[in-house]
Amino acid sequence: MSERALNIALLAHSTNPRGGVVHAIELGDALQAAGHAVTLHAPDAGGRGLFRATACAFSPVTATALAAGADLETLVRQRIDDYIAWFERPETPHFDIYHAQDSISANALATLAERGAIPGFVRTVHHLDQFDDAQLTAWQTRGFMRADRVLCVSRLWRAGLAADYGVQASVVGNGVDTARFTPDPDENDKALRLKYGLRTSADNAGAPVFLAVGGIEPRKNTLGILQAFIRILRVFPTAQLIVAGGASLLDHGDYQRQFHAQLQQSGIETGPGKSLVFIDRVEDAQMPALFRSADALVFASLREGFGLVVLEAMACGTPAVVSRIAPFTEYLKGGDCAWADPLEPASIAAGMAHACGIGVRQALRSAGFAAAARHTWAQSAAQHLAVYYEYLASRSYPFADADARLMSLSAAASRAQSQSLSNPQFQSEKPHA
Repeated sequence: MSERALNIALLAHSTNPRGGVVHAIELGDALQAAGHAVTLHAPDAGGRGLFRATACAFSPVTATALAAGADLETLVRQRIDDYIAWFERPETPHFDIYHAQDSISANALATLAERGAIPGFVRTVHHLDQFDDAQLTAWQTRGFMRADRVLCVSRLWRAGLAADYGVQASVVGNGVDTARFTPDPDENDKALRLKYGLRTSADNAGAPVFLAVGGIEPRKNTLGILQAFIRILRVFPTAQLIVAGGASLLDHGDYQRQFHAQLQQSGIETGPGKSLVFIDRVEDAQMPALFRSADALVFASLREGFGLVVLEAMACGTPAVVSRIAPFTEYLKGGDCAWADPLEPASIAAGMAHACGIGVRQALRSAGFAAAARHTWAQSAAQHLAVYYEYLASRSYPFADADARLMSLSAAASRAQSQSLSNPQFQSEKPHA
């Protein structure tokens, strides 16, 4: 089919800087740069807008306020309903492609497709969560089982979907903006160091600064990283660990209590200038400076969709300590990082020490720059477009202008049927024998 410019709707679950949201932003901007019209959507409960500016359009989805203490199932159900209501508005435009990056928006699109309001949708599975709640699990499964095309950012999750669900997914890459994530310091570097009392190896007798991104979550293995840091302090008593980020819809309260209990038992001091520094929310403009402030990123995750921050840190010249598991082993070569067994705090500590070793750090910096250069958002956008055009070619009405006419006729037919069924005269009629 003719590869005409597309009108694309990307849907994310949040306006916060989570991996899937960052992926959606960067993909949207790359598709926009390639000549397509992209609108990113996300529920905006606080009315604060997206955490960063975008080249593509951003449409904040009206999010219904919830009662204090609402559980996760209630929140997810409401956000699905909010998305459905948004796309059912008469003024909402039609798109050639509807592409969900998460289970919330995917379930909304599945319902809209069932109602004939949209022709179908694409879903990217970054990773799958493990829920105790049966309804949350059902929503997660429905989000990709009802999709017309499924994408993954790693071979690991493509294989899992095929083995467990019989779903055939296409692998599309991630990328890194090397014009933004650079080793060159700017005004944010000094400001960040002063605000949080971050030291440097040069002025701290060689004691390193480590960075863990993603907050305190089981999947991020933050407790294992803390246990590794306790070991590091025996060698470098003035070393620092920064734990940054962590805004999440999921409740990690039990795990966070375990973390803080271990922290209290260790006697490690926390706060600006102390051994452990918590930074809950980092301004987007300061993220490159945050990476540059560390001697090494510690990304010892137990489960990841891809691990985008690894490439971002590498592009900033910061060596990374990474779990020796897929998906990291898919896109990193042997000498690109310091590898660690995420189940063994001693192994993580060894990786942290190795990454800061004399001579090793420079080699890892060079390898990291090369690894980051291998992954661009332009490449990722091209991979997405190949799937989009193949999917559109399979549809009877491939583009939004035809879809709009078809959807209008379908909606009119549905209304007529509903009115007929509600008519008492129709209900009293019996079929002829």
